[in-house]
Amino acid sequence: MNTAINLAIMIFAGMFLGRMAKHLKLPNVTGYLVAGLLLGPCVLNIVPEDFLGSISILSDVALGFIAFSIGNEFKISYFKRVGAAPIVIACFESLFAVLFVLGGLLLCGKELPFSLVLSAIAAATAPAATIMVIKQYKAKGPVTETLLSVVAIDDATALILFSVCVAIAQALNHTTTSLAASLLAPLREVGGALLVGAILGFIFLVPMRFFKKKGNRLSLIFGFIFIGLGLAELLGVSELLLCMAMGAVIANLSADVKQIMDLCDGVTPPLYMLFFVASGADLKVDVLPTVGVIGAVYIILRVVGKIIGAAVGSTVGKTSSVVKKYLGYALLPQAGVAIGLSLAAGSVVPEYAGQIRAVILCATLVYELIGPAVTKMALKGAGEIKD
Repeated sequence: MNTAINLAIMIFAGMFLGRMAKHLKLPNVTGYLVAGLLLGPCVLNIVPEDFLGSISILSDVALGFIAFSIGNEFKISYFKRVGAAPIVIACFESLFAVLFVLGGLLLCGKELPFSLVLSAIAAATAPAATIMVIKQYKAKGPVTETLLSVVAIDDATALILFSVCVAIAQALNHTTTSLAASLLAPLREVGGALLVGAILGFIFLVPMRFFKKKGNRLSLIFGFIFIGLGLAELLGVSELLLCMAMGAVIANLSADVKQIMDLCDGVTPPLYMLFFVASGADLKVDVLPTVGVIGAVYIILRVVGKIIGAAVGSTVGKTSSVVKKYLGYALLPQAGVAIGLSLAAGSVVPEYAGQIRAVILCATLVYELIGPAVTKMALKGAGEIKD
């Protein structure tokens, strides 16, 4: 089948199973992921693996818009009101996830370099599914507000923690890579993404003065997100952080930010649906039997670490009790960043590359399928969404 027919099948399957998920009181995104899983190579193979690779640009653009919308939550007025609490929580939930998984792997008798590298990936959280749940149910309240900030900051904390663990693992393995270079790499990636994104945000404001019509402004949004994604790839920096920084600058400096976000919300639903159906099709069911105890340790202890870390961070950050109780449960999803880090891990401990990859792919399958439902339950428990 050709590209257009495959895309149509993905949309119709996503719509149907999204509605079925809604009837089962599950988030639409769960239905999209299941639709992709059924259409993908592991089940019906209607959407083959080579086709998924050919439409990767759709996934990149969807993530760009998601990050751009997260940036809209980074208003200076918000941080004046809540202080550094989101940053503190993001640091604690990331660190605790790493430490819990590391401890579990060492207790299982795994080698320290392997344990360090695999546990480092536990810090990463995927924001896309979380954002979709918030949008679908129009969640509002302190948990939702804090969650949006934490999942954005999490990308930076995950990269930094991964680099520290990798540097230690390389030193233990006596590799030739410079320790200083390993520690500075994520700072360059994070700092570079934020700087370039901020510059693009300032530049974006210039043509906004001259193009007032909605169609022109929507074209500007697409153009700048495309530029951001392209520059991120050229410079080797985080696409999510770059687009988030661009959105943050616009949110703080443009009086038309509400119109900008409304324009985004008007065109992104089919793009997001295709992204999640494609993500579901890319989930690897066949890795489940291969991960064994190590996979179970990773999946369970990462969740425990996230929940306890978020609670500790909330206590230190002096947030409300409802944030402390429910926030950690909304931090389960893990996808693109974690898979990317698992590939990077292969060069640090190449003898374990296959096992690390299998564990992360299995964890992605589990977290992506149950994460949206758990996020909904947490936000509903906090009283911030209603069916």
